[in-house]
Amino acid sequence: MKLFTSEQLKEADRITLKKQKISSLELMERAATLVFNEIHASLQGVETEIKIFCGVGNNGGDGLVVARLLKAEKYRVKTFVVNYSENRSEEFLHNYEQIKEMDTDWPELLTEESDFSKISKDDFVIDAIFGIGLNRPMPTWVNHLVEHINSSQAFVLSIDLPSGLLIDKAPSTKDKVVKAAVTLTFQMPKLVFFLPGTAAFVGDFHVLDIGLDSEYLLETETNMELVGKQEVLPFYRHRMKFSHKGTYGHCLIVGGSYGKMGSVFLASSGAFKSGAGKVTAFVPKCGYEILQNTLPEAMVLTSENEQLLTNIDFDFEPEAICFGIGAGKKPETVEAFHDLLKRTKKPMVIDADGLNILSENRELLNEIPKMSILTPHPGELERMLGTWKDDFDKLKKAKAFSKKYNLIVVIKGAYTITVNDDKLFINTSGNPGMATAGSGDVLAGILTGLLSQGYQPLSAAIFGVYLHGTAGDFAAAKNGVDALMSGDILENIGNAYLDLFKKLPVKEDEAE
Repeated sequence: MKLFTSEQLKEADRITLKKQKISSLELMERAATLVFNEIHASLQGVETEIKIFCGVGNNGGDGLVVARLLKAEKYRVKTFVVNYSENRSEEFLHNYEQIKEMDTDWPELLTEESDFSKISKDDFVIDAIFGIGLNRPMPTWVNHLVEHINSSQAFVLSIDLPSGLLIDKAPSTKDKVVKAAVTLTFQMPKLVFFLPGTAAFVGDFHVLDIGLDSEYLLETETNMELVGKQEVLPFYRHRMKFSHKGTYGHCLIVGGSYGKMGSVFLASSGAFKSGAGKVTAFVPKCGYEILQNTLPEAMVLTSENEQLLTNIDFDFEPEAICFGIGAGKKPETVEAFHDLLKRTKKPMVIDADGLNILSENRELLNEIPKMSILTPHPGELERMLGTWKDDFDKLKKAKAFSKKYNLIVVIKGAYTITVNDDKLFINTSGNPGMATAGSGDVLAGILTGLLSQGYQPLSAAIFGVYLHGTAGDFAAAKNGVDALMSGDILENIGNAYLDLFKKLPVKEDEAE
């Protein structure tokens, strides 16, 4: 699913009005009715006071429509107009007049902090102050209103976007953003829903299809894509009946040091589980018996040193190489890595200590094969890119880094983001239980196994991250997130593959 910028969403609105020959008021009524339907289905007429805070722009207009529809269903509704500007949108004014005509309980005007009324923790609060329309700093008293809402402990639902949050940049301070329990957003999610610094404000989000022009949405190019099953299915390469192990490549997993041989086992197993035909693990001598005993499917080569990687010699041409898991950063290992980079022309997977070596020996960045896949967690990413001001600055730096060195950067996190040049691919599979030792080693192995089978590097990165997260979801469903271990992810890679071919749920309107 494509993700759009605020300017693109405004253009989608404009084109929709033109092509569907409807007014902006009709589109607002359509969108706000969907919001009302969700709220009504959830509350089922329950006796609770609903307090709706409406700005004076189109998000406020949405809120007024919702207020009118809720009043018509006999809910106890108190509407407040957050009068932060004398400029009101025509849509807001129209719906303001409509709600005034319903009864004598007119919306209450808020112009300063002294106008605030108490919000009980038992109230149902609807935030319709700004949505995506915020384009300037909020007045101080509105900041205090946001703090007032957040401190109330009431259930808060935001329409389209929590007020104070921006689509295309980070908020100036986090105390100026409404913290929603649920966000009902129009047409598609927004990038800020998936970033560490802003996702917490959104709560659970639900996408409401308001019928924006499908041709515009389909044909407009974006540099952001949300990745789920539907997006990765085209990447899958079916196996041919008369293929053999050589068809699916021979990958080399280089890593390990004394006491850190488990990482090589996990990565090598991940390569096998993702479909690699053959796997050779290259480890220090101390890892030979460990790997031979724990993973008999793999072949094992060793360096001359007993406890760390030194010379990396092998007598075959691997389709893909992974370097770094458990490798350490000893000078001899750095030298061996440098020598490996000089001899390798095909895209690699570089993880863990491979990334740390690159951060401390930046001249090696120019030696990395083009379109190699780097898989940093936040700490490793910061060591490579330097510090950042916020998530948007981080992504800007990651794009510049990817473009400069022609590399793919997989930023691991709750929503892992794959960065290639100027494009972002945000993964939707996975769960908090995957924040466990060895999870990244499994991912590195999966990516290497896909490369060895002939997947293009970007496809391997996007597909591999999705498979890894889905395997984690199966593991969590069985064991719970607290008890999840990296070995559980390995055991469920097969289920992740099988899940690709389960039918996607069909929407009711599509079934008709």
